[in-house]
Amino acid sequence: MFTSHTRARTTLRSLAVIAATGLAAATLAGCAPSADAGDGGAADSGTVDWWGWTPEQNVATEYISAFNEEYPDITVNFRQLTIDGYEAALRPALASNVGPDLFNVAPGAQFVQFSTYATDLTASVEESLGSDWSDQLAPIGVAGLSDEDGNLRAIPTGSTFAGPVWINQGLFDQYGLTPPTTMDEWVEVCEQFRANDVGCFVQGASQTAFDQDTIQAIADTINPGLFTKATIGEAEWTDPDLVTAFATWQRMFDDGIMQEGALGIQQYPDANNAFMSQEYAMVMMGTWYMQFTRPANMVAAIEAAGVAPAEPFTMVPIPFPAAEAGGTPGAMFGDANYGLAVNAKSPDRNAATTFATWLGTSLEGQQIVANALNDIPSAVEISPEFEGIELVAPEIQQPKLEELIERAATVTDNRLLPNSDLADAIGVAATTLAAGDVTPEEAVETLQASAEASGVTFE
Repeated sequence: MFTSHTRARTTLRSLAVIAATGLAAATLAGCAPSADAGDGGAADSGTVDWWGWTPEQNVATEYISAFNEEYPDITVNFRQLTIDGYEAALRPALASNVGPDLFNVAPGAQFVQFSTYATDLTASVEESLGSDWSDQLAPIGVAGLSDEDGNLRAIPTGSTFAGPVWINQGLFDQYGLTPPTTMDEWVEVCEQFRANDVGCFVQGASQTAFDQDTIQAIADTINPGLFTKATIGEAEWTDPDLVTAFATWQRMFDDGIMQEGALGIQQYPDANNAFMSQEYAMVMMGTWYMQFTRPANMVAAIEAAGVAPAEPFTMVPIPFPAAEAGGTPGAMFGDANYGLAVNAKSPDRNAATTFATWLGTSLEGQQIVANALNDIPSAVEISPEFEGIELVAPEIQQPKLEELIERAATVTDNRLLPNSDLADAIGVAATTLAAGDVTPEEAVETLQASAEASGVTFE
């Protein structure tokens, strides 16, 4: 348990001693650090270059500033890369001797690809939290960042969950509209917004990872958990309920829920900027969007979208509408947003380990993660201190955020797939359906064949 600030500081000072002797930088199985990496340097001083696609720069600065209150002699430089360009930049950097000291890695296919470059951080986490460390961190995060031998290759800082739709409450109020709870209601809401020259829902359908989010959310309103079962071979993609889910995805384009030209834009930056510009009233984003309920973060996002002056607006999450009347709205699924992995070749890997362990396991680090509202913290006993968090409209937003976080705590289905070929096949099904090139039945038959070819064994 995270019992006190004192214990968090004490365990981390102990970690510094252990890391300095090399115990915290365990030997990397199958990919040992090069001779150039040395002994890993000091645990309480040095310069750490951290690469990731998230958090936003403002949030990263908050994390680093709080860390430096306790470790003033460790400089952490955060470099934010684009989601689409991250792996292409990281791969050659890690293969060389000039890569980042610390890097983000997501569960699923990305973890499979990059975890061999990372040190085993199990000893560091155990030193910080004790032998029952795995009971103190969200299981979904630990499982997704551990290799097949049980080695923790990255420390989860927090989890994110997809499924919610975020709405501009001001636009709904302005036109007297109620958030939809079914697909039929969604069609009607979009007709009303268009009649007032306001965009309804925006999605970057060319970025297929987010298409998968929407399709999984649709499927879970019809038959909760069936989508996940199909990804691991416990159900076939040709199941009638999945046919209905893919047909509903196609319906979103045919019936005008999706905006014109959706297949030609990306979720980031295009759809995000369109929503932040208030050109559209709704967007499919996950719990990571909570950060924009904070005025400073929202202003930065609006300015990045090219709007000036930037005036924050009230946005709230709503459950994903049910595909059919009588369905189950509010599907959610997720994983660790990212883990902090220490480059085995880094000459400053002990300082990098100190930062990763502080952010992912100390009470101070996890509390600031919670309060940043970028991730739901990995520490199961930590929650946001809303009394100290400035929100755009606290009386409206705080209850919605608390409800969202409470629902996330019950999630067991994963969002990210370890099988990249299967993820690609789902993306093909999504885009061909959106373009009207295939029927839902044809799409799932092709997807079933692709899943089998990708190595999924079906019962």
